[in-house]
Amino acid sequence: MSTLKLTRRGFLGSAAAGSLLLASGIRVQAAEPLTIGMIYVGPTGDFGWNQAHAVGAAALKALPDVTVVEEENVPETVAVAQSMESMITLDGAKLLFPTSFGYFDPFMIEAAKKHPEVEFRHPTSLWDPKKHPMNLGGYFCYLDQGHYINGIAAGLATKTNKIGFIAAKPIALVLRNVNAFMVGAKKVNPNVEVRLIITGEWSLPVREAEATNALVDAGCDVIACHVDSPKVVVETAESRGAKTCGHNADQASLAPKGFITGAELKWGTVYTQYAKLIGAGEKLPNVNEGGYDKDMVASTPFGAGATEAGIAAATAAIAEVKAGAPIFVGPLKDNTGKTVIEGTLGLYDGSLWGTNYLLEGIVGSIT
Repeated sequence: MSTLKLTRRGFLGSAAAGSLLLASGIRVQAAEPLTIGMIYVGPTGDFGWNQAHAVGAAALKALPDVTVVEEENVPETVAVAQSMESMITLDGAKLLFPTSFGYFDPFMIEAAKKHPEVEFRHPTSLWDPKKHPMNLGGYFCYLDQGHYINGIAAGLATKTNKIGFIAAKPIALVLRNVNAFMVGAKKVNPNVEVRLIITGEWSLPVREAEATNALVDAGCDVIACHVDSPKVVVETAESRGAKTCGHNADQASLAPKGFITGAELKWGTVYTQYAKLIGAGEKLPNVNEGGYDKDMVASTPFGAGATEAGIAAATAAIAEVKAGAPIFVGPLKDNTGKTVIEGTLGLYDGSLWGTNYLLEGIVGSIT
């Protein structure tokens, strides 16, 4: 955020902006060789999606000759266009990471067309070379790999053989995480079932608390999730004596008694790589995707909720996945009995982007 505690977009288009800074007695910092802009849709201390990106930004700040400018709580509206314009014109940013889904179309696309001298990268695989500017692109961390590891650790931590999962939306990106979690749990505990509740939105704290309580009341002694900020889920489960698995960032401090492990996004790997490429005068990739193999996904250190057997099995599985071992080994049926995966799918098989089913062992529906 700006040291003035004002939004950067508030200065945009103001002819008096420069004189205001001088009159206020605030010294304007000289531009560094590379300025990078980070834009967040929520607070950077949310224990979730935004915090994961902020951790990546912190890795950038440790690099020499790199200045990072940040703004949080920027809506997916014209506000992000104003923030990007401000970072480019006022701060001299040459690389921008607007980190929310709704920033891409139309705002990032339009900004990239307007500023061909600036690189724009978005944390999804939405970029299409047939439609979008070449100074725009995407990067993506395959968190289903982390959820598969979560499932293994959870399957060996449950005593009731009932695990709850709270998901935001029934879209392919989320469903493949739920399915990967279930596959991991079933691999080590064939008797386990995963009970799914879908809230319908990325952030609904009240609904997330209600879902957590409902799953615990139904006998689930481990709770996992895919929502923007797992804070409410993890804290509610901890208060009920249930164990938890994390998502996006590190939530271990929220559950000192029951935290098992978590699937973390390692955006810092991408951010520092890009800064170094620009510093070397090299072109940035338009598409950059990976998991454990590219150090783009990590598992949160095991907490008090993990068992010795779970730690051993999960640690071994991380090494296997890093080496390319597949998660989805067919034939696999969905929870209605229909075969949905005939053979074995590689970790980055494109068909997984079309996931519209829940695998056998998951109690719940996407309709």
